[in-house]
Amino acid sequence: MTMPRTVEEILKHADDLAKRFEDYEPSADDERDPQVFAALRGAVVARSDAERLIREAVERARASGFSWASIGSIVGTSGEAARQRYGHAHKQGA
Repeated sequence: MTMPRTVEEILKHADDLAKRFEDYEPSADDERDPQVFAALRGAVVARSDAERLIREAVERARASGFSWASIGSIVGTSGEAARQRYGHAHKQGA
């Protein structure tokens, strides 16, 4: 579809869109459960909050002298992987 260029084309296009909107009848297949969306969004927010809490705890652990190996064992990874994932957060806060 090419974009309308004249005033007449724009008005016709607007009329066509208004007619499509007025004639639209949603079907049952178009419906989505908003609770599913809300649950997904809530889970993403919770994951983000949890990740922030982990980063803050890692910073405190490093500031208190915990090794990357011990931090890695707590977060379920190697010390090197923990340093790669969380080490930059500590450097930014320093």
